[in-house]
Amino acid sequence: MTEPAPAKPSPFHSLKVLWVKHWTDQLFSFACERPDDFRFRSGEFVMIGLPDPAGGKPILRAYSIASPHWAEELEFLSIAVPDGPLTSRLVKIEAGDQVLMGKKPTGTLVLDALTGGERLWLIGTGTGLAPWLSVARDPDTYQRFGQVIVCHTVRNVADLAYRDFFTSGIHDDPLVGDESRAQLTYYPTVTRERFETPGRITDRIRSGDLFADLQLPIGFSPNADRVMLCGSMAMIKETGELLESYGLREGSNAEPGDYVLERAFVG
Repeated sequence: MTEPAPAKPSPFHSLKVLWVKHWTDQLFSFACERPDDFRFRSGEFVMIGLPDPAGGKPILRAYSIASPHWAEELEFLSIAVPDGPLTSRLVKIEAGDQVLMGKKPTGTLVLDALTGGERLWLIGTGTGLAPWLSVARDPDTYQRFGQVIVCHTVRNVADLAYRDFFTSGIHDDPLVGDESRAQLTYYPTVTRERFETPGRITDRIRSGDLFADLQLPIGFSPNADRVMLCGSMAMIKETGELLESYGLREGSNAEPGDYVLERAFVG
């Protein structure tokens, strides 16, 4: 009598949802339990999904982990895409529900992919803020860079998720509170409503307003500035071209450079 084949190990962790916060009707954050054996670098992403009610193959999408590598829970930021096969269901999750998470984190928005510099720019649109929540809470960030600037562009003021956290809450962080108070600058911009810093981040770079507002020399310096990009493809492409025009070179895990970008999407 032949032995039955051993069960194939699942490629996913099944994690309990700990909490959910809805910023707007479409924008929400949630946190899950962290498996004891799960390791990642701040800024990496992982595949997230939900079990298929019909028992079929689950639908998964790439999500940046919004927690720093030392956190006890795994936090994520998501937008609910109308009729999105995953997010239209994910927006309805509640504490106690189960989500699926891939076992292999990856990504280029990590300190390892950048060479040394004086100033770190974390530029994101929409839910592209998520990896900055991770990187900005990593003590290594403040050891490597004297100044850290989080730029977040959204359509409406209500979409500025974590605005209070970046302006004050992070100052109470047990690991980076003092460093963030001294070294972190938060720079939000809004494109569709009146706001003190209006418009797309790329327009504010081109006009020089970004640098003037922060009392910095106009433009990016290959010697001083290092940049991470996450969010809409249009922003990433345009900002990448601007950085190249200033002489910055794209980096990767294999070959660190002056700036890095992430093309992972949610839908």
